[in-house]
Amino acid sequence: MRIPGQRIKRTRLIQTDKFVVAVDVEMVVPADDPSEPCYESETIQLLREIKEHAEREDVAWLTKKGKVYAAVDAA
Repeated sequence: MRIPGQRIKRTRLIQTDKFVVAVDVEMVVPADDPSEPCYESETIQLLREIKEHAEREDVAWLTKKGKVYAAVDAA
């Protein structure tokens, strides 16, 4: 369902123990309540899928959705 309003692009970071995934998403500033941008349900579902794939360490899938950063152990 599309929410009427102004659309803006933002980069969101999804973090797990081993990865951080930077993904560009669209947020909506609703015409009815312009106080804060919000996500549409499709965007929320995408963010959940990215988190699940990051937890499964599915790097091939993640690189199709955004930039993947790997955590390194401290010396």
